[in-house]
Amino acid sequence: MKKVQSTCNYCGIDCNLDFYVENNRVVKTVPTKGYPVNDGFSCIKGLSLDKQQTAVKPNALPKIRQADGTMKEVSWEEAFTHVADKLKALQSKYGTESVAGISTGQLTVEEFAIFGHVMRNYLHANVDGNTRLCMATAVVAHKQSYGFDAPGFTLEDLELSDTIIFIGANPVVAHPIVWGRVRQNQVPGHKIVVIDPRKSETAMNADYWYGLKHRSDLLLLYTVANLLIEKDYLDHRFIEDHTEHFEEFSRFVKSYTLDRAVEGTGLSREQILELVELIHRGKRVSFWWTMGVNQGYEAVRTAQAIINLALMTGNIGKPGTGANSITGQCNAMGSRTFSNTSAPFGGGEFSDPARRKRVASVLGVDESMIPQKPTKTYNEIIEGINAGEIKGLWILCTNPRHSWVNNETFASAVKKLELFVVQDIYDTIESAEDCTVFFPVVPGLKKEGTYINMERRLSAMRQVLEREENEISDYEAVLGVGKALGMGEALKGWETPRDCFNLMRECSRGMACDFTGVTWEMLENSHGIQWPYPEGREEELSAEQRRLYGDGQFFTPSKKAQFVFEEVMENPLPTSEEFPYIFNTGRGSVGQWHTQSRTKEVKFVEDVSVKDAYLYMNTKLAKEKGIRETERIRVYSVNGENAVFTVKVTDNVGYGELFAPMHYIECNKLTPSLYDAYSREPSYKATPVRFEKCEEVFHVPN
Repeated sequence: MKKVQSTCNYCGIDCNLDFYVENNRVVKTVPTKGYPVNDGFSCIKGLSLDKQQTAVKPNALPKIRQADGTMKEVSWEEAFTHVADKLKALQSKYGTESVAGISTGQLTVEEFAIFGHVMRNYLHANVDGNTRLCMATAVVAHKQSYGFDAPGFTLEDLELSDTIIFIGANPVVAHPIVWGRVRQNQVPGHKIVVIDPRKSETAMNADYWYGLKHRSDLLLLYTVANLLIEKDYLDHRFIEDHTEHFEEFSRFVKSYTLDRAVEGTGLSREQILELVELIHRGKRVSFWWTMGVNQGYEAVRTAQAIINLALMTGNIGKPGTGANSITGQCNAMGSRTFSNTSAPFGGGEFSDPARRKRVASVLGVDESMIPQKPTKTYNEIIEGINAGEIKGLWILCTNPRHSWVNNETFASAVKKLELFVVQDIYDTIESAEDCTVFFPVVPGLKKEGTYINMERRLSAMRQVLEREENEISDYEAVLGVGKALGMGEALKGWETPRDCFNLMRECSRGMACDFTGVTWEMLENSHGIQWPYPEGREEELSAEQRRLYGDGQFFTPSKKAQFVFEEVMENPLPTSEEFPYIFNTGRGSVGQWHTQSRTKEVKFVEDVSVKDAYLYMNTKLAKEKGIRETERIRVYSVNGENAVFTVKVTDNVGYGELFAPMHYIECNKLTPSLYDAYSREPSYKATPVRFEKCEEVFHVPN
């Protein structure tokens, strides 16, 4: 029996697991003891990764849709040639930007990179990822405030903080290992604070819960900042030495009075003042946010309001502190930095000639091949398809028919495509129903590469199982199309994931994410390594838990963090007489993941998961409307769509709010096409709706 240490490719924690293999079968999965992230623990999703060894079809070949609508299996070479020829033909007929790609946050660094190289560098097409749906807000907030997309914390900070404040985050369900670190906190008298409209599972386990009105978080945060300034609860030395634009910010927040916040947030004066005192009394205060903040129409400014609180109180760069974004997917960080979409490989700006020249030199290609602008965003790609401007789409490891906001717009889009390539483990996902080409690829157990977790830690995915005939990885599928396109010398140095790793390592040289001191071999059977880890500084950076900004140095030209702020917007989609309620979304259970394409294979997760779409309704509202537990309602959205849900009655959601788990396709049928102005991340969390009770219809047989 052999043991292979590898990385879980579900959430942004990137737990490491030991897989025990016999006769090319995983017989036991054990969380890796001593690994700094999870240290012998894992949630049910990671422990169930071995279920994919039987769920994925063996010996699968690609399929091409025929004139009669059927799908025909063909050889890989035929499929590569077909896709390459179609891509070239579409660009020749309709223009360079008539083809596009959408990737994910769940592939390896190397798979992101080669997809970006083929599609962005060579074809000059647009490629975005489903990380646009979860982490784009944090990326923009970090870049504008810190100068680089560089969250500074390490997960150990959860154990060292005396005041842990979760804003729009529910780690008990969404990131159970994060919550495990909170439970390991031994700081005497430490406090857990939750700011969330819903009394989530995390709120139920907190010392303080502030159940504010939907989308009033920015108002609250500016008010808290104003009160901290009025009471002089500030770290003046840190502000003076390490930040810019505080005076302007101080003048700006004066209009965010306590009375205004009470009216706008629904919290009492006492609650808001209590929150201010909790922040002041804390010696090590950490702020943690995730999708409840990121997925909003003014999300970037909300994230920066959290960052501002950390900066003005000096709660950054020190153990147990920080304004810390919790990442959703396992390699969203790798996607953000190495997918060649919003920035060149390793970061920087496409508009910077020196940066383009450097990346071209590393890749051994002419500088003209490197894009001079970021990609069109996810919404622009879908809108471009519906407008008839984009004719070909290639998606990898994502299911936008289900997960895209206002998802009927995606359903409409794919019917207009002349080429729609779906590359996935499963051909049963909703997005594959209308594809013209399907590329079946292997799961993580059968491939290798590198992942970067939410605390900047690189870890190794190593092949656990041998492949069967015809089985290939995402990397090999993209490489195959690249060769069929005739890329030739442009693919030199890209032959294997290890080769690609070395290219990306060199692209990182001198950047904030520099990991030139890391080798492919070092990551194998290791404890992972956090970037930055530049060559020549290995001994200095040998600690397993490292945070940024301890020296007060940021990545801006001045080396100082920026206070960034803007007036609170008027809600572009307020409730109304026609749509008086708010539809909120989020994760449903620890065992479920996104669109359930993988977790549905885990029988004991399926056995305890509700089969049909459901939502939570406040007890008082349900009583007033005559709706009982498990009855069904039809919900009508401001976006013009409607869907049916089973009702669960609870006091954990507000009177005027409905909360639905995102794992059912009905959920994002109702969310509107509304985006943050800076990150273009969709606003999933606060949709105006109305509902009516479904009348049971009984059909009598003829």
